[in-house]
Amino acid sequence: MTNLSTNPQPLWFDFERLPTSAIPLSPEQINQAVQISYQIINPNQQWQTYLNSLAFFAFKEWLEERETSLTLNQERCSLFLPAVANAISAVSNVQVGEFQLCLIATGSLTDEEVTFPRAVIDLPEFTPHFYILVEVLEEQEYAIVQRFLSYQQLTERLENSHLVPEEDWTYQLPLTWFEDNIDRLLLYLRCLESQAISLPSVPSERADNLSRMQNELTALLLSRLDSPECELWQVLNWEQGTAVLTSPELLNWVYNLYSSPIETRNLASLQNHLLDLIKLLTQPAINVGRWLWDELDNLAQESSWVLLPIAPATAMRSPVEEFAAIKSQLQQQGLEIPLEVRAAFKDLLLAGFQLRLYAVTWHLVSESDPHLWTLLLVLGASSSDNLPHNLKLRVSDETGILVEQGINQGSGGSYLFTRVVGSWDEKFLVSVSLMDGVEVTLPPFAFSLGR
Repeated sequence: MTNLSTNPQPLWFDFERLPTSAIPLSPEQINQAVQISYQIINPNQQWQTYLNSLAFFAFKEWLEERETSLTLNQERCSLFLPAVANAISAVSNVQVGEFQLCLIATGSLTDEEVTFPRAVIDLPEFTPHFYILVEVLEEQEYAIVQRFLSYQQLTERLENSHLVPEEDWTYQLPLTWFEDNIDRLLLYLRCLESQAISLPSVPSERADNLSRMQNELTALLLSRLDSPECELWQVLNWEQGTAVLTSPELLNWVYNLYSSPIETRNLASLQNHLLDLIKLLTQPAINVGRWLWDELDNLAQESSWVLLPIAPATAMRSPVEEFAAIKSQLQQQGLEIPLEVRAAFKDLLLAGFQLRLYAVTWHLVSESDPHLWTLLLVLGASSSDNLPHNLKLRVSDETGILVEQGINQGSGGSYLFTRVVGSWDEKFLVSVSLMDGVEVTLPPFAFSLGR
């Protein structure tokens, strides 16, 4: 019988020796990675997001230790955009100097192939100058920045190998394609001009394609209301997926949809907002800021808007006099309307009903945010008749339906009033409808003081 006490083994014998390039992960980084993964609603994506977070923190530390002259900008980093991180299994849009980087986190590099999301290869919105493989040893709480590959090298090798994407919108790339001398990446980041690696430009027809697919996208996206674990590739083809993945607003819509409790979802309201959102993203907008210069832009003129003059008119029931009466009524109800407001009106014909919509705008002065504007909408009949009892006025922005207002049956009424406030980069979409499905949607309203 062997006496084990006479043949002691070193305590580290059963442990894998870590390379000197391994970067320890602190408890704070691990906790932050956990918190980031909690924001991911797709349970199949949570673990990958956790690894992606650890890879990002390790790469950031690796860069700071080796090159203090290079700064990492994470402002557009997909890791901190939950809607993007929920859909794409990589850390894209990491900016170092003038270079865009994409981090691919792997649990182990013992395999001969690496899984890459198709989006970071085929979509210009996410393609980087360099792809970087980061091996995350989660149990040992270490990570290693292992290999890299330039976009130019990747596209050449894809073309020569005739490699095609998988059904689940991924590529399986050979590990041998990547350069293992990671110090060369630092050299390129320090000395290479970013223009030396040409990146693809975003196609100009993105909005047209999205507009063309709005009905099919609406039907498909709403078909999986109760399935947050469902991947986009299981619902959409690649062309449809491209339209969603390249639209941050649509990705946010999908993310917010599945983040909300099932019992609170209203199918009709979700469908209306999704259609409104696509119109906001694809249709040109009327610049109501030009109204303050006593001007209508071309779209407003083409849409038959009429700018009300500042001086009162004397004609019987003219739009000027009618609006003066409306303005007085609103002020009596406590709405402050400054003198510098400008208004325009548009006559609508909806299922035989003659309607008139007034749009009023002004620049809001705020100490906290000087770039605010407001849009006041007044919908009335163009004659003395009351509004149809089933009339509705809806206002949407990118976040949702802000207002959906109908006639108060108890009090009747000749007008519908609503007011919304937004920043200068926000747009509003206005729709007027009847309960039987007849609807008119106007071009979006935007605000800019520039001519």
